[in-house]
Amino acid sequence: MEAPVNAVTILAEPADLSVDLDRTALVIIDMQRDFLEPGGFGAALGNDVSKLQAAVAPCRAVLTTARDRGLLVIHTREGHRPDLTDAPRLKVERGDPALRIGAPGPMGRILVRGEPGHDIIAALYPQTGEPVIDKPGKGAFYQTDLDLMLRNRGVETLLVCGVTTEVCVNTTVREANDRGYRCIVLADCCASYFPEFHAAGLAMVKAQGGIFGSVSTSQALLDALARVPA
Repeated sequence: MEAPVNAVTILAEPADLSVDLDRTALVIIDMQRDFLEPGGFGAALGNDVSKLQAAVAPCRAVLTTARDRGLLVIHTREGHRPDLTDAPRLKVERGDPALRIGAPGPMGRILVRGEPGHDIIAALYPQTGEPVIDKPGKGAFYQTDLDLMLRNRGVETLLVCGVTTEVCVNTTVREANDRGYRCIVLADCCASYFPEFHAAGLAMVKAQGGIFGSVSTSQALLDALARVPA
């Protein structure tokens, strides 16, 4: 088999990887206003949203380069239909009634599609032609057509960014692994309200020889891309 023409080697843990860019997609998970902005749902729960903001600049740098290189870019948003018919009862009834899914929040109804808080932050806003996956759960493959999109494009490797590391990022990586995709989680492009959860989430991905995937950084990826002519 001939080596891919558009291949790069990315420094990663537990081992460096050779990646065919023609079969690679950037997946940016849940960089939504309600999670990242002051006054949003995340802040209303008592979280320090600045911890998530730390991932925005690295993610932006990767997104800009991915667009320049013509990589497939896919964005996801967690949220439910306005009538909540796709929201399980036990999920809706969890926690303080004033902060439940569908309740009025600082940026509209909480985790409801079409509300201001559900949308992606301006710094990472999708361009025309970039698919946006609206997912009703934590994982980006659950009840979505993400797998179909990737297979239609012959994608094998996912560069994964987003929030939060231990919840929607980790769940998506595990789902992708079970479906045969190779995942490279860009550590500084992900974040958690709890730094210890961020560290644990990354450790679980790369443990045991990369049981769920690999972990790299935005700079390692950018350096690798810089070595290959555009």
